[in-house]
Amino acid sequence: GEDAAVADVKGETVKSGPALPASPQTLVQADVVKDRLDTPPPDRLTTPPQKVECPQESPLLQGAVKLSFESSLTLKDVEGRNKGVSEGEYEPSDCTARQSVAVLIPHRSRERHLLYLLNHLHPFLQRQQLHYAIYVIQQAGDATFNRAKLLNVGYLEALKDYSWDCFIFHDVDLVPENDHNVYVCDKQPKHLVVGRNATGYKLRYKGYFGGVTAMTRDQFHQVNGFSNTYWGWGGEDDDLRIRVELQKMTIVRPPADIARYTMVFHKRDSGNEINKDRMRLLGRTPLVWKKDGLNSCSYETVLLERQPLYVNVTVDIGKPQN
Repeated sequence: GEDAAVADVKGETVKSGPALPASPQTLVQADVVKDRLDTPPPDRLTTPPQKVECPQESPLLQGAVKLSFESSLTLKDVEGRNKGVSEGEYEPSDCTARQSVAVLIPHRSRERHLLYLLNHLHPFLQRQQLHYAIYVIQQAGDATFNRAKLLNVGYLEALKDYSWDCFIFHDVDLVPENDHNVYVCDKQPKHLVVGRNATGYKLRYKGYFGGVTAMTRDQFHQVNGFSNTYWGWGGEDDDLRIRVELQKMTIVRPPADIARYTMVFHKRDSGNEINKDRMRLLGRTPLVWKKDGLNSCSYETVLLERQPLYVNVTVDIGKPQN
């Protein structure tokens, strides 16, 4: 059908928003410059105004906000509040974003958490004036959950749409409280969760690199992504930290008073039991990282669905080999 055709070419087409008429001030300034150069002014009807780069710090930021999670919230409500988002993607209309960012959320049967997160994250990212898209990577079937492998899949799938500069690996149950915690990548891998309400806003432990992490396309590629072998809860984020350290990269963090999150309460899911094997696996990371990761991530896409607020990628990632 028509949609399929659009999806196929989406990667190739350069999307640009509707051209906005220039404001009177910019036209006046343009004329002054033109007169000095003695060239006739261009035909205003055919020349769309050049978008300027968005400012280093967005003027729309609000700082710390009190988060609320209304039990009555529906997906339609959130869609209604985010009219500028299409198929999970948004770009500022009045300036060119400084980074293009793909937010990857690994997911299974946490619809309520996902709804709360989308409700906060879309306006949060728009206030940061980013070009972004949100991908929700759902694990099909009921085998043990594998967060890391889902994130590898998200990276590989998102790059089929667009050459994203930056990837945010984002747990579904963590909601950012302060929009000065900007979802962009840095010269080094960045850890965005210094504290959360559940830990009294302290770092969980020295070296913690989980929850919400930002890496450029190249940084993530350089460490060969996550390991695919962590089934169940725990270990995969420490494995990524080891990969980063093996590449002589350092982890950077925003200030503690900004990098704050609210963790939406839940019980551990069945299907995501604690991974008892995680310490043994971590000992092997230096030996296996080159061959266990993005380059060995096999999966089958069950469904790729472009919903208004996110791209849903449902995948069969297999099950633990043992």
